[in-house]
Amino acid sequence: MTATDSEVSYDPYDFDIDSDPYPVFKRLRDERPLYHNDRYDFYALSRFNDVQRASVDCKTYISGKGTVLEVIKSGMEIPPGTIIFEDPPAHDLHRGLLSRVFTPRRVGAIEPKIREFCARSLDPLVGTGGFDFIVDLGAPMPMRTIGLLLGIPEQDQEAIRHRIDDGLRLAEGAMPDPDAQYGTGAAPGTEFEEYIEWRAEHPSDDLMTELLQGEYEDETGARHRLTRQEVLGYVNLLAAAGNETTTRLIGWAGKVLADHPDQRREIVDDPGLIPNAIEEVLRYESPSPVQARFVAEDVEHYGVVVPRGSAMLLLTASGNRDERKFADGDRFDIHRTIDHHLAFGYGIHFCMGAALARLEGRIALEEVLLRFPSWEIDRDRAVQARTSTVRGWECLPVVTS
Repeated sequence: MTATDSEVSYDPYDFDIDSDPYPVFKRLRDERPLYHNDRYDFYALSRFNDVQRASVDCKTYISGKGTVLEVIKSGMEIPPGTIIFEDPPAHDLHRGLLSRVFTPRRVGAIEPKIREFCARSLDPLVGTGGFDFIVDLGAPMPMRTIGLLLGIPEQDQEAIRHRIDDGLRLAEGAMPDPDAQYGTGAAPGTEFEEYIEWRAEHPSDDLMTELLQGEYEDETGARHRLTRQEVLGYVNLLAAAGNETTTRLIGWAGKVLADHPDQRREIVDDPGLIPNAIEEVLRYESPSPVQARFVAEDVEHYGVVVPRGSAMLLLTASGNRDERKFADGDRFDIHRTIDHHLAFGYGIHFCMGAALARLEGRIALEEVLLRFPSWEIDRDRAVQARTSTVRGWECLPVVTS
């Protein structure tokens, strides 16, 4: 068999598939564990072990030409300082710098402020008969959090979030133009340039200041500070990544627990179940369902040689449902034992914001359940977001009792 002789078809830009990709993912795992799409000329791996192995093989599957399919296919120049689009040694140097400023201490210190924002957002909604998991909480809370870390003024955070959302949105079910979506060689977000310049003159206890002042040692032993352009790339990356995936996580928590009211009731009775419930939501409805890599050298899968220069999609959301790894993987179970999943990636590109996303998801669910122990989705008004990088809800209104 070849990578294309099964009838199963996977198009990452097809809205019908995006609405519920899991039947297609299961067929890919069973029938075409190495899949080739003729229209967009990419390969895809869908089984847990294959995705995991490819994620750690950063010599064969490189990120330096992009980790989004349309970016790889365009051949566009990657803006500097975008560590998710870098390979070692530059990736390791830049990630090491960021890891020193994105610490558990700094993340943990903002928990009271995150909780305070949740309370301030949700309290006025008690007794109104409903709220929107995205509009009222899931979208503004992550932006407020990353704004606190970066030092972005609160009054500007909403406009930045809308710009990020607009930049990711797909207008139709076809490959988007990466120049229009990601910029042409320069990091988007000129408003950040003004913040960076102001913060350089007015240092404070925030990530932006630490990025401006931090030093790293290159492979020759020479010490450097990040350029303004590199700092801009970091800030854009943190603002986008810290906003989108956590928004989708919170939305999926609301959707999945509405679909499983018995398990939601268990969590209400025992809030200690919330951390594992968040892990199961991440596994069951992965906010970032697909990663792309450029194939740097010929590699064989299932008797088929994938040639150097190809684009490979790693279907993390499919791997997280793979019954070869998770028994009855299409079943949601807050009691499931999960040693690890792929929702935050794997290997050198494991999401640096994973701890923050888990913290925000836990706090959001705790604060929602304190006020609203039950809810139902208003399905007539719910709208699924359409992007090529994350999967979730644009608005998710619920009716509360």
